Amino acid sequence: MNTFTPAPGAAPMGKMVRAQAAMETRLLLRNGEQLLLAVVIPVIVLVGTVKSAGHLSLDLSHPAVDVFTPGVLALAIMSTAFTSLAIQTGFERRYGVLKRLGSSPLPRSGLLLGKVLALLLVELLQLVIVGGVGFALGWAPSVSLIGAVATFVLGTFAFAGLGLFVAGVLRAEATLAAANLIYLLLLAGGAVVIPASSYGGFGEVARYLPSGALGESMRFAFIDHGIDGTGLLVLLAWGLVGTALTARTFTWE
Repeated sequence: MNTFTPAPGAAPMGKMVRAQAAMETRLLLRNGEQLLLAVVIPVIVLVGTVKSAGHLSLDLSHPAVDVFTPGVLALAIMSTAFTSLAIQTGFERRYGVLKRLGSSPLPRSGLLLGKVLALLLVELLQLVIVGGVGFALGWAPSVSLIGAVATFVLGTFAFAGLGLFVAGVLRAEATLAAANLIYLLLLAGGAVVIPASSYGGFGEVARYLPSGALGESMRFAFIDHGIDGTGLLVLLAWGLVGTALTARTFTWE
């Protein structure tokens, strides 16, 4: 007769992180506001800018769809890695979710890793949707895969660090307002969708904003088939600043 001995204990780290990432992804995709930020707004911006490019008085050196599609891909990353992450994390702090998860067998590093993996999964979905709409509008990219992947990863790193910083120091309601306001300001004047060269003298400043660096690097990867070293360094710097600020100020409740 076999004897079964209970073996209580936490699941392996990898399994816990995968489970957390799956839950975070489902939460993002089930939330109507998050879907609006992640998919609907980028698609509307892409279609609207391409269709109205002739009325915007922009001096574009390439077809409008080739210029705006990489910019909207950058906007999608900003939407998810910054705005959605900040709002979701802010309300998780308010309702004590983070405090309870922080006391579970999943270490806090695993919780953050799960959030990052969820962000990457949602961003891949955005890439497919926005890219599909771009192709339907006539997009013909000449992409540097290394440049695109580097921009994708460092852009996520930069905006996730800044999003967690905002969520960690403000109340949930203030986080909601601040994240949406910053998103709108960067969308309008941060050189994320429209090239920095279209902003006149301010364009040189916009290139060093996280939004401008992300947009310019994405356009360089998809239009010029290259790697924007300056833009990637700017994103890395913003990521390190956001991570340092989050580590110093983030509170779990």
